[in-house]
Amino acid sequence: MKRPLYHLALLIPLVQAFFACRGPGGDSKVIRVGFVPSENVQQVAQNAQPIVAILQKSLNMEVQPFVATDYTGVVEALRANKLDIAFLTPASYVLARREANVRVVLKSQRRGNAYYYAAIITHADSDIRSLEDLRNKTFAFGDPLSTSGHVFPRKMLKEKGVDPVRDFKRVIYSGGHDATVLAVLNRKVDAGATFANTPEGKDGAWMQYLRDPEEQKKIRVIAYSEPIPADNLVINANLNPELAKKIERIFLDLSEDPGGKKMLRELYTIDGFVTATDEDYESVREAFGIAGINLREALKRKRS
Repeated sequence: MKRPLYHLALLIPLVQAFFACRGPGGDSKVIRVGFVPSENVQQVAQNAQPIVAILQKSLNMEVQPFVATDYTGVVEALRANKLDIAFLTPASYVLARREANVRVVLKSQRRGNAYYYAAIITHADSDIRSLEDLRNKTFAFGDPLSTSGHVFPRKMLKEKGVDPVRDFKRVIYSGGHDATVLAVLNRKVDAGATFANTPEGKDGAWMQYLRDPEEQKKIRVIAYSEPIPADNLVINANLNPELAKKIERIFLDLSEDPGGKKMLRELYTIDGFVTATDEDYESVREAFGIAGINLREALKRKRS
């Protein structure tokens, strides 16, 4: 779904209030949770509510959600010490680890796997059969800091000698996986980059966002990436260690509970969490380098 400007206008006062009430170190009676907008911002906010309610009940504390309008917004909030915990994509984590005082504690699982894939898709009746065929075509990336919607697809293209700047007729950044899928379906672009949970074409973004089976058949995958370490949960390193452990335990318990699994699936199409370490994301750092995306410039572009 596209994000109308009036939605962003409505969010601005909420964001300003969020930052105004949060000082360095934060109020120990309030936990602030950041969510990256993998799809429409309002939908993520709605899907996050059951998770927020579980945290409030389990911790006996006020929990305030913050859904940024783009992936970098959550990193900025972490950098400014405005969040206690956050759900991040692999690429967002790599940037946050560099720019903010955070530690990764958990990574998500889908179908029992703690990894997923980038998928470059086109319309089923397109004549595009390979990445090399994308030259002189129009293309949709997702958010600039999306791992499967930008970083790994750009790496895949570079490895095939295709430069998006030089070789594509036009490039757009859709802002989310849902918008990319719809852009390809509706022929707004010739191809696009999104995610897949398996490399067999049976569980990808087009299956999630297109409810009509006939529409799902109109999407074809050109190429899949190598496995990508899964999205994750990070904790502000300044948070009380005992409280941090409680939060980690809550999400591990949700992973074992049918109701908890349903909440997580609705939020980010994940089935649960397992422990994670910083070393798990070395391949993402390497992908940034091969793709030619400068980590230091990512936040600068956001601020300018």
